[in-house]
Amino acid sequence: MSYFRYSNCKNMSKASITSLMRTVFFLGILLFFGCKPKGNKTEDHAYTNALIEETSPYLLQHAHNPVDWVPWSDKALEKAKEEDKLIVVSIGYSSCHWCHVMEEESFEDAEVAALMNENFINIKVDREERPDVDQVYMTAVQLMTGRGGWPLNVILLPNGKPLYGGTYHTKTQWMKVLTEINRKYREDKNEAEEYANKVAQGISEVNFIPQITTETDLKPELLSQAMNAWKTQWDMEMGGNLGEQKFIIPVNLSFLLKYAALTEDLETDVFVENTLNKVLRGGIYDHVGGGFFRYSTDPNWKVPHFEKMLYDNAQLLSLYSKAYTIYKDPEYKRIVLETIAFLNREMKNPDGGYYAAIDADSEGEEGTYYIWNENELRSVLGDEYNLFASYYSINKASAWGKDTYVLHKKETDVDFSKKHGITQTELQTYTKEWQSRLLKQREQRIHPRIDDKIITSWNALLIKGFLDAYQAFGNKEFLSHAGATFEFLIKHAYTDGKLVHTYKEGSSQQEGFLEDYTFLADATLSLYESTLDTSYLELSMELTAYVKDHFKEPASEMYRYNEQESLIAKIIKTDDGVIPSPNAVMAHNLFRLGHLYFDTEKLDRSERMVSVMLNPIREAPGNYALWSSLLLGHAYPYYEIVVVGDNAEELLNELQKEYIPNALFAGSTVESELPLFEDRYVAGETYIYVCFNQTCKLPVRTVTEALQQLRDFQVY
Repeated sequence: MSYFRYSNCKNMSKASITSLMRTVFFLGILLFFGCKPKGNKTEDHAYTNALIEETSPYLLQHAHNPVDWVPWSDKALEKAKEEDKLIVVSIGYSSCHWCHVMEEESFEDAEVAALMNENFINIKVDREERPDVDQVYMTAVQLMTGRGGWPLNVILLPNGKPLYGGTYHTKTQWMKVLTEINRKYREDKNEAEEYANKVAQGISEVNFIPQITTETDLKPELLSQAMNAWKTQWDMEMGGNLGEQKFIIPVNLSFLLKYAALTEDLETDVFVENTLNKVLRGGIYDHVGGGFFRYSTDPNWKVPHFEKMLYDNAQLLSLYSKAYTIYKDPEYKRIVLETIAFLNREMKNPDGGYYAAIDADSEGEEGTYYIWNENELRSVLGDEYNLFASYYSINKASAWGKDTYVLHKKETDVDFSKKHGITQTELQTYTKEWQSRLLKQREQRIHPRIDDKIITSWNALLIKGFLDAYQAFGNKEFLSHAGATFEFLIKHAYTDGKLVHTYKEGSSQQEGFLEDYTFLADATLSLYESTLDTSYLELSMELTAYVKDHFKEPASEMYRYNEQESLIAKIIKTDDGVIPSPNAVMAHNLFRLGHLYFDTEKLDRSERMVSVMLNPIREAPGNYALWSSLLLGHAYPYYEIVVVGDNAEELLNELQKEYIPNALFAGSTVESELPLFEDRYVAGETYIYVCFNQTCKLPVRTVTEALQQLRDFQVY
């Protein structure tokens, strides 16, 4: 049997991967994909398995399946070896619609369960609790099939190496897969082991990031060709990337804001602003309760997939707050305020942290909690229905299903007001009243489930979101939210210098991952920039040092995702997705701390890390936007804006209301030993220093003067 050489797995086309799999002995039973609506979930608890001892809402959803599920553990893997059984690993998360579908069709079925229990060790994994396990086997499935998603279902050898992988299966497909894979394994274990070794090697090579061998001068031109290629993928009319489904991807849009500002690229600027406007008017935004859904199922942002994720809403707070400092659009401010209100109302733990997600489904159907029919709207809105219907596109042509509607807008508030002869103030009064009435009506419905575990890295993103909102709008309440969220994490997720990834009362989770340390180090550094409290700065340094000591991969410029090497392959996570690359965040942290402390070692490491990523940036800038943002930091002048004196915090906050893309903010109200503040404190005075490459212009007393100095430096 011939096998594909995996040396270039990460860049293989789908056709190449499919060709590879045709040579594999069990490819003939690869899954087919189908659709079936979700029915009502049974409450029959005739069965109880080991997941009943877990705290993850996703695992608990499966605790009464007839399948003998166990959580991921060394004990489960050892049992597979002792009994010489293949392992089924089924990975999902609580708000995953198709995970619910497969549960009902297969995992709640006694016939399927009997087949699984007799022949396999069956492991359920919450991908949000164990993103490391998910990433290893998602990589395997992508190598095998050229695609991935959730539920992710893999069949492993007793040693954990993958034999088969796919996503959603119907009952018939799943039973066929189980039967055929088990039979072929029993008939020829050597061939199965040979194949699984190849896949495991492929996973390792995908995650291999070499050290740099030659130095590269990081210049602005390095991004030009990549950006031209990326622009061909943009939907200039509706915003976002071209395609039938659309994700917002905040890290991409944040980079493009910075790129447009530094390069004065009008096309990029127009694209970003248009995307932001189309998103906030689309159905992907919850116009009744605030907050964003996960993605749009159509190219016009109209009908979302109705789950709400903390990481999306956290990053979108940052994105729209930053965009407000550029475009000064009051709609962006409204979106931020409503999203914060939603988070505090629906996703906040009473003790302070924020929950992971809200399910897309309720009453057995997706979106039931959020959609409306005409009769209900008329009943709630009375004489104002016609104006409301015009504003939110309630008409037969816009219906989703039979007489059901997803609220969305097709025109700006300014245009709508002119068309209907009302003022902007009158329209705002109407919309607030409509929101209040509909939210009250919606609260009477059966709520979707909430995944109430608290994820450290996602809460760190939210701290950043609150801080960016505070910097843009000056609302002290947002700063208070950031501080309280930080204190919750320190109390519940940080012990003896170590972080845990997820917290829930009674949880036994001990793992902390690279993203937890790097995201929290980033958030604490931003807390310092907003408060000037050096304890935040010190913790950021401690977390960064911990990453260096415990996550560094010796053969690479990068850092491993796991502290312990307990899986079949190391994970070196460099690409962005719905959340930023933790290695890119680490490189940013090194860059910012290097500037704060005049630490050339940190600056050099940051430069080496981004240099390694130049080829991926050139090939797919949309997958490496945070690296591209860091490249801008190295390629363009980067400024330290330092404020020293009694009014330092006030002046810094005023400066932060302006969009200054390539700058670090620092300040002190007292004498400080930090290099940036040396010999700069004058009692009774407050001075602003605009510095570049450790050289500062003459100190000034006003924000206006400091901004002029930045213009003189040609920061814009």
